[in-house]
Amino acid sequence: MNLDKKRRPIGKTIFILTMIFFYLPIFYVVVFSFNSSKSLTSFTGFSMQWYQKMLQANGMMTSLWVTIFVAIIATLISTFIGTITAIGLSQSRKSIRMIVKQMNDFPILNPEIVTAISMMILFVTFSINKGMFTLVLAHIAFCIPYVVLSIMPKLSSLDSNLAEAALDLGATPWQAMRKVIVPQIAPGIFAGALIAFTMSFDDFVISYFATGGGIKNLSIMVYTMSKRINPSINAISTIVILVIAVGLILVNVVPVLGRKLEKKNGEYAGINKKIKYSAIAFATAFVVFIGSFSFISLGGGEGKYKGQTLHIYNWGEYMGEDVIPTFEKYTGAKVIMDNFDSNEQMYIKIVNGEKYDVLVPSDYMIERLIKENRIQKLDKSKITAFDNILDSVKNLPYDPNNDYSVPYFWGNVGIVYDKTKVDVKDLEREGFNIFRDDKYKGETYLYDSERDSFMMALKALGYSMNTSNQKELDEAYKWLLDSVNKTHAEIVTDEIIDNMAQGRKALGIVYSGDAVYIMQENENMGFYVPESGTNVWSDAMVIPKDADNKELAYEFMNFVSDYESAMSNSSFVGYTSSNKEVFDELSSKDGMFAEIGAYIPRENHPNDEVFNYNEKTKKIMSELWSKVKLSASRNSKK
Repeated sequence: MNLDKKRRPIGKTIFILTMIFFYLPIFYVVVFSFNSSKSLTSFTGFSMQWYQKMLQANGMMTSLWVTIFVAIIATLISTFIGTITAIGLSQSRKSIRMIVKQMNDFPILNPEIVTAISMMILFVTFSINKGMFTLVLAHIAFCIPYVVLSIMPKLSSLDSNLAEAALDLGATPWQAMRKVIVPQIAPGIFAGALIAFTMSFDDFVISYFATGGGIKNLSIMVYTMSKRINPSINAISTIVILVIAVGLILVNVVPVLGRKLEKKNGEYAGINKKIKYSAIAFATAFVVFIGSFSFISLGGGEGKYKGQTLHIYNWGEYMGEDVIPTFEKYTGAKVIMDNFDSNEQMYIKIVNGEKYDVLVPSDYMIERLIKENRIQKLDKSKITAFDNILDSVKNLPYDPNNDYSVPYFWGNVGIVYDKTKVDVKDLEREGFNIFRDDKYKGETYLYDSERDSFMMALKALGYSMNTSNQKELDEAYKWLLDSVNKTHAEIVTDEIIDNMAQGRKALGIVYSGDAVYIMQENENMGFYVPESGTNVWSDAMVIPKDADNKELAYEFMNFVSDYESAMSNSSFVGYTSSNKEVFDELSSKDGMFAEIGAYIPRENHPNDEVFNYNEKTKKIMSELWSKVKLSASRNSKK
């Protein structure tokens, strides 16, 4: 007995801590959705600005509407199919039931990434244009097994004579199923529907590979926005949390009040109906409210391209907020922009037949696309953009005469560092070798890119970053291994931006445009480019070989390269503009980035290079980099 009494407080403590663990992050999101600054760690004051920006961001509201619409349709259809399937299986032979149950369980156990790629290949094989239809189809497919799995236990416990009794009493098979079987298994159907809705609403991996044509659900939208801190994500998450909370209150709390009223005056049935109608009305109003935002900017303006659609494939968070709406108003066209987070990801979609009118790949990938004849030569008589572009980003090795590409953003790769933790003399003396200095053990980030990481190692060793010499690549591999073993470097991707902005470590490898953002957010941060050399990178706009709307693509290239659009782009994103006037203004003494040296890339340095495309070298780097990451992972577990 005494032992039980001792266990109870411990159990309560564990329960309370568990609840805090679950709900503290939700509370955190809600609180910081009202923050007056972008910070996710310091609450600087109350503000509704992120809700305002959320409502103004048509793409975000549209993605929420798409999420809800797809979840509702997928839930209704998968619940119907799953219910019919489960009932049919309950009346089937045992051998057939076992086979179908195994087939039903397989998609649940199968990794999502495998299912996602399989669906993508299926749609490509049958030349099905990816969009809303394929997204709904994919969601129905992966929701059905969960519905069947939820209903089968209820059917197993059901008296098998009920259906036969109903038939004997004159009911048709349909009436027997609708009036006898379905009411008995209703809890299982309801549970299956809830699981299906939740799975659909929450899905990212399958959705990412199954959609196209600019159709994005909320998870994809948040993923593309996650490169930079964007508190609008907190705002839209808070809206979803609020809706769920209200729904839970209507379903759970109000019926309790109804039962109390029933005891007093027997009005529970009427109260119950009111609750159901209120819940339906609330849900309908919310869907209509969200849906209305998805139709705000469907029309475009009254320009000569009215009725046409431009498909763009660009990096996430790589364009000013008002550039696309202004272009749509100016041309009358509708713009659909998909986002990628690596050149390789973009390449896979292009190779698999995804159609776009404008791409924004990086230097080495443009070289590859040219060699493989996947992009077309530009008609320079239709391009006025080159008159506005800096000489520094023209005629680079990957496209010597700019026959295929119009520069977009450019910069260097360098070291972002915390001035309060790192002595600049260490940087000047060691350069990239500072990432092997055990003085900074546990204080370094490496970027998860084999190219940029091997660039750092090769430059530190005095070699060309475009080497194909196996001996030099092996030395660079040993250098990187030495780095992760000595400093226990953490290998990350875009989370390095937020982490360094918050000052979580002393050193990190970043692109200069990301360093601009970090230095804006944290005045203690600096940016250093070693004298041993670095990568001069450039992203540029190209037109795929099979583009459907080439004339509108030329119009977009010219529009984005003009002063106003280039200014909006560069000032919002923080990456260095290719427009000469914008570059001069933003980097001038009174310019927006006057105090941020990372905005001005280093030029004409004898040790700096532009990446060349070499498939063989890339494969070698990729294999060796995987080993480096494995070593870093082991260090993190120690």
